[in-house]
Amino acid sequence: MDNRIKITDLNRFKTNNEAISVLTAYDCFSAQFAQKAGIDLILVGDSLGTVIQGRDNTLSVTLDDMIYHTEIVSRVTDRPMIISDMPFLSYQVNPEEALTNAGSLIQDGGAQVVKLEGGRELADTVEKIVTAGIPVCGHLGLRPQSYLTMGGYKVQGRNPEQAKVIVEDAKILEESGAALLVLEGIPSELAQEITQSLTIPTIGIGAGVQCDGQVLVFHDLLGFSEKTPKFVKKYSDSKQSILEALEGFVSDVKSKNFPEEKHCYTLSGPRLVK
Repeated sequence: MDNRIKITDLNRFKTNNEAISVLTAYDCFSAQFAQKAGIDLILVGDSLGTVIQGRDNTLSVTLDDMIYHTEIVSRVTDRPMIISDMPFLSYQVNPEEALTNAGSLIQDGGAQVVKLEGGRELADTVEKIVTAGIPVCGHLGLRPQSYLTMGGYKVQGRNPEQAKVIVEDAKILEESGAALLVLEGIPSELAQEITQSLTIPTIGIGAGVQCDGQVLVFHDLLGFSEKTPKFVKKYSDSKQSILEALEGFVSDVKSKNFPEEKHCYTLSGPRLVK
């Protein structure tokens, strides 16, 4: 039996005003913890380019990268809905190519939903993917794949003109068939307006408490990240704990206090060396 959270569950959560918990995770370790904690959705984000691969941005993440990490996350979980980012240039060229690539994330990666960044310019692409039977998650506001044209990772929608465009784009994505929408880096008042105007759920990241759900990156909320954005709440200082443990190991090895006798094996028969 398929126990995963489904689109119908998300719609019910919105109707019942039950907030949706979303975690961005990339591997077996983080995905299993997410499931044990009761996370509703796992987003396998192309942010793995910066978090896992150590790159400066997400633009070099490939479709194969996304399939690989999505397959790991989907294989070791059975309850959270799995959303997979479509990486840069995997959906912008034309709707036909976008559908093929979305299909790969579903068939080979095991995702249930694919996520695209953009607004009205993607209406035909979203409609084509949805018509083929693949749910789509939109992404508006601060769009990391467009950071070059946005002039960096900046809050969007602060002036009336920008805000109007984002509101219109949200409605166009819903009309095109998007099943849910990520709102990133926009004023909370704007996110509230969008959330109240749509029938589909909104997931906020740096968009205020009025969204239908919230998402953070596994590494950010555990305190691993070097730089912490304003919208991140640290729920642990795991980085310091891990560093202290590793420093303890190095110290014990250097002083030959590890391994102790209890960590070693002994022969059960005659000794090999006399």
